[in-house]
Parts: sequence; C-alpha cells; structure tokens
Amino acid sequence: MCGIVGLFCKSPDLEPRLGEYLASMLEQMSDRGPDSAGVAVYRDPAPIGSSKLTLYSFDPAMSWDALCGELAATFGGAHVAGIRANHAVVVVEGEAAEVEDWIRRHRPDLRVMSAGRVIEIYKEVGRPRAFVDQFRLEDIEGSHGLGHTRMATESRVTTEGSHPFSTGLDLCLVHNGSLSNHNRLREVLRREGIDFQTENDTEVAAGYLAWRMREGASLQEALEGSLADLDGFYTFLVGTADGFAVLRDPIACKPAVLAETDEWVAIGSEWRAISVLPGSADARMWEPEPGVVYVWEKELV
Repeated sequence: MCGIVGLFCKSPDLEPRLGEYLASMLEQMSDRGPDSAGVAVYRDPAPIGSSKLTLYSFDPAMSWDALCGELAATFGGAHVAGIRANHAVVVVEGEAAEVEDWIRRHRPDLRVMSAGRVIEIYKEVGRPRAFVDQFRLEDIEGSHGLGHTRMATESRVTTEGSHPFSTGLDLCLVHNGSLSNHNRLREVLRREGIDFQTENDTEVAAGYLAWRMREGASLQEALEGSLADLDGFYTFLVGTADGFAVLRDPIACKPAVLAETDEWVAIGSEWRAISVLPGSADARMWEPEPGVVYVWEKELV
C-alpha cells in the first residue's frame, strides 16, 4: 500500500503555491506510506542548449561548487541552481544525456535523480512530514508536480529506492501496486540500453516507458503498451515536461480518484488528498476507469 498524489495547474495563478499544495496532499497519504516520500516538480526551464539535473550525495560535506567546476571544465559552463537537503539542482551547458553519462562514469559517489530541462526530483526515507520540512517543499513553485508516499514491499527502504523514478529525460513515474515480471523485463531493457540503479519494480516500469518513447511511441501509446507488457496490478502517475498521465491496470484493484476544476487537475489514492485543495468541494470528481489512459498537457515554454 502506497500513496500517490499529483497536481496540474491549469491556472498560472496557482503555480506559486504548487509546493504548498503538494505538501498538504502528501501528508494526507502518510499512513499509506510511512517509509519514504518524494516529489517531482516541473519548473524553471534550463536555458536553450543547457540541461538541468537533480543530484543526490551520500556525503553531507559534498562540495557542489567543486562539482560544477569539474562540469564546467568539460562542458563549458555549470552552476548550482538550488540545494535542498542532500539534493542539488545543477544547470550545465550541454545535452542532458551526455552530462548524465559523464556523472555516472566520473562521479560514482553521486546519484542522478532526474535529468532534462524542467524536471526536479527530491526524495528521502522517513515520514512525509519530515520530508516536507527537510526539503522545504512548501516554498517550491511550478506548473505541475507529483508525489508518493511508500510502504516498501519488494525492495529495501533507501533514498534511491524511493519514488518518483526517472529513467528518461523530463520523464518520471510513481506507482501504487506491484509488478510480477519486473526481473525478466529489467534484463530485456538493459539490453536496449536502459540503466537501472535499484531492484525496485517501479524503476522497471519507468524504464519501459522511457524505452517505448525513445522508440517513437507517444506517452499514451507507451502506457497502452504497458497494459500488455507489464504483469501485475498498478496505478501509474507519469510526469512529463508538459503534463501528466494516469493509468490503472485492467483489474483496477488499486484505488485512485481524479478531480478537476477550471483551475487545476488532481489525483490522489484517496479523496482526502484532494480535499485540501482550494475549490475541491465544487470539483468534478470520478474514479479513473481500468485500462484507460488519462492525459493532461500544456504548451511548453
């Protein structure tokens, strides 16, 4: 049992309070996932020709400025855009995939939580309230975000094993459920060049979507393909640079509620996560149909 939340701001007026609302939604899901919590937020696009990476360090004395010096020497420019707890957002001149590959090869002491142009991922073990405070979540602004509270089942409770998982540029996934064929599928995807950092089944689902989209599928097509290729039960919430998507497996044994107003679209594993949002009492509310992909997008800046 885990908790999923997501908020898509249809009105720019809500964007300054994205983190505040996500924090409240996460806290409502504390009893569904006391082991760890995390969010992906989409905001502050990196300049054209640059990329943005969220990095995690095991070392509390990590010098992010020194790392940027190394990156600048290789790619021509780099700076720290923000630090939250043991995570840092670094903006680097160059392609995100190339920068990510350099970090994996030259700085194995770091973990790449996300890479792209607009995504930032923060996650950590512990209860959601502690996570919200540690990462100052309530002061984050952005166009949309998704979050997760984890109750671990098939893999260890670690920072890397927390959700969201990102295995593609500006792409991430949170998941409530369990996949039975993730070990076999992980090996297939590794042969296709998809890298994994954990044994978590959700990371395999994220890698599957990244692979399908790399091969030319749209997000909707990739999710529809997962209905045939992923065995198990799940509610997926997928974040992209311009929106998010929701899918429940054909049996739909994991709960989910969607709600929409003129100002926002939201998802929660339970209604109480959505009830903290302004105007929720007047929102159109429904339970997503099994096997149906729901997508909301906005035009990229």
